[in-house]
Amino acid sequence: MKNPNDGFLKGRIRSIKFALKGMWLLITTEDSIKAQLFFGLIATLLGFYFKISTTEWMIQTLIIGLILVAEALNTAIEKVADFIHPDYHKRIGFIKDIAAGAPAFAAVISLIIAGIIYLPKIIAIL
Repeated sequence: MKNPNDGFLKGRIRSIKFALKGMWLLITTEDSIKAQLFFGLIATLLGFYFKISTTEWMIQTLIIGLILVAEALNTAIEKVADFIHPDYHKRIGFIKDIAAGAPAFAAVISLIIAGIIYLPKIIAIL
């Protein structure tokens, strides 16, 4: 909540604190984020092993970020839906299923990009 007594700089610092707290909560409480961070770490290690180009690093980093953002938004939507209607409801289930589709799309895209980056390098080794 915005504090009317905060100036611009103080308000931005408070916003950063809330954002960092949100990141910490996601990392420490959500298994989906933990799993995606693990896969991001594996992709990063593969990037070092295969000495991917700067452009490939940028694309890989962007995709890792895309997946983490999609997972975070999905989690937020699910938490709000559960808060509004804790019991099973068909329409809430529909909303949650749609929200779960976002990280699924991101994961499929990431696999395609991983294939484009890494398959030629793996084939070259074989």
